Amino acid sequence: MLTLFTNRFQAFQPLQGVPVRITLGGVRFKLPYSLTHAVRELAPRRDYLSAPKPEFTQAYRADLDQLGPERIAALLHQIAVTEGDHRLVLLCFEDLAKPGVWCHRSVFASWWKERTGDEVRELSPGEGGHYRQGTLM
Repeated sequence: MLTLFTNRFQAFQPLQGVPVRITLGGVRFKLPYSLTHAVRELAPRRDYLSAPKPEFTQAYRADLDQLGPERIAALLHQIAVTEGDHRLVLLCFEDLAKPGVWCHRSVFASWWKERTGDEVRELSPGEGGHYRQGTLM
């Protein structure tokens, strides 16, 4: 069993679950928690990283389709088994509380819901500093 969430590195709290990096680059600042897991396969590729949202979304979703939900679930399940916790929090840098900000973790969340039926909830505040309904644990 997997329960997936998303958040940003700076907003993650250890009680939320197991932190998992889904970025190409590592964190270059000190974190108040240990970050030992990464799934680079869920990071967007450099060739479309700076593309406008529609082109980025299309390219990133194509990458996810190529991997498939079964392979992604297997990668994430390995982490859950290793940590003894089914709650995994997929982390990247973007602050979704800022107006107009979006990122690949929200694209992943909608793709995952479409492919598996399982919701991936964002744990950090949304735009305007308000939590979206259903995001608090």
